[in-house]
Amino acid sequence: MTTGPRARLIESAIELVREQGVHAAGLAALLDRGNASRNSLYQHFPSGKSELVETATKIAGDRMTAVIDKVTAAGPSEQWLAALVGWWKHVLEQSSFTAGCPIVGAALAESEPRVQAAAGAALVDWTGHLATALEGEGMPAARAASLASLIISAIEGAIVQSRALKSTRPLDYAQEHLMALLPAAHA
Repeated sequence: MTTGPRARLIESAIELVREQGVHAAGLAALLDRGNASRNSLYQHFPSGKSELVETATKIAGDRMTAVIDKVTAAGPSEQWLAALVGWWKHVLEQSSFTAGCPIVGAALAESEPRVQAAAGAALVDWTGHLATALEGEGMPAARAASLASLIISAIEGAIVQSRALKSTRPLDYAQEHLMALLPAAHA
């Protein structure tokens, strides 16, 4: 099935931001990877690259929300935490540690406030979904929100470290220590 230029541009933006960040994902690279013309870009994203990256960030955030919902529905927190870390380890290894989280790349785009806001909204969404899963196990709401935020922070930080070190060991450490926190947080 062939995808249209809009979808190709969005996918190219997600990929390039995952690999290089927003500022390094230049217009020429976006068009080349997306196999699209400049005319197609402005037809689908009248405000240009910024609008494209904002849209791509929202879509990437929604995709990760779907992953979070899938893993949290599969069992208790220890199980879904392992599944979430395992998912990221697979992504990193499959890409030879070149593809990180596009939301982190977008979050660092200080000169692109709408892109950064889309990244912030995704992080809030993920935290909310994890908090809801923890509350479903009987954890008080405030504690669930705090722990969910810590889980996102630890995993995202471990992804960055894993890329730099070309190793999934930081994710293993994050999982190990987060697993140790879960029983105490439930108490």
